[in-house]
Amino acid sequence: MKTAKRDFLKLSDLRADEIVTVLDHAKAMKNQRLTGGRRTPLAGRSVALIFEKPSTRTRVSFEVGVYELGGHPVVLSSRDMQLGRGESVEDTARTLSGYVHAIVIRTFGQERVEALARWAKVPVVNALTDEHHPCQILADLMTVREARGRFEGLRYAWVGDGNNVARSWVEAAGLFNLPLTLASPEGYELPASELPAGVKTVRDPREAVEGADVVITDVWASMGQEDEAERRRRAFEGYLIDPALMARTSRDAVVLHCLPAHRGEEIDAVYLDGPDAVVWNEAENRLHTQKALLEHLVR
Repeated sequence: MKTAKRDFLKLSDLRADEIVTVLDHAKAMKNQRLTGGRRTPLAGRSVALIFEKPSTRTRVSFEVGVYELGGHPVVLSSRDMQLGRGESVEDTARTLSGYVHAIVIRTFGQERVEALARWAKVPVVNALTDEHHPCQILADLMTVREARGRFEGLRYAWVGDGNNVARSWVEAAGLFNLPLTLASPEGYELPASELPAGVKTVRDPREAVEGADVVITDVWASMGQEDEAERRRRAFEGYLIDPALMARTSRDAVVLHCLPAHRGEEIDAVYLDGPDAVVWNEAENRLHTQKALLEHLVR
């Protein structure tokens, strides 16, 4: 009997135990890659990779990942598709479902990926929307586990905009009961209605990072917010992750950034270029977690 298709539109589309399974498999695949081993569970299958937003890490990690799983990545931008000329998401979903075995999309509003999933007969993966970035959190959790031996039982702090990555971290906190404090300026915080028990928002970054084991940040002006950049720089003054702020954290605290980064703006260069930087391992882990995710979803 054929099982119902699974989508990954936000982090909570997987149960906590399923996320742990994906992370365990991602680690095994990472080790296997280092030793030259290779499994090809997607042999003879194709995956459509739709990019309505520019991308470096997401595009390369998914394209390489599908290839390493033995599948064929079909990379599409809006310029390549009738979707960019007015064809509906619904019709695109139904058409692609006849060609490929999964669809990965990086787009704008969450409603687009939800519509795609509603009409597609194959699994749909959210590679980023304005509201959620669940694939990034899989890589982040894997990175924390590698750096600290576990990701549960640690204290987390988010410093910066209440954006899509922050929202997906809030979901992670809810799924795994992670203590998480978000520091955002007034007007840039996530709504209190979205915060589960154990998650709170404060104004002062120093309060947020006090005793934290993991500190996470992102750019202050995301893609599409370039015209707000100067206003946001003023609003986020004092939200720089630097040694003075990190002095308040726990010993061996980990700093995460999904990249691209602006050195000296939201993050000091030492946490990107220093010997203890984990952001490059974090970026690499996008490949391994997404491979494990695709194998989990595509049956």
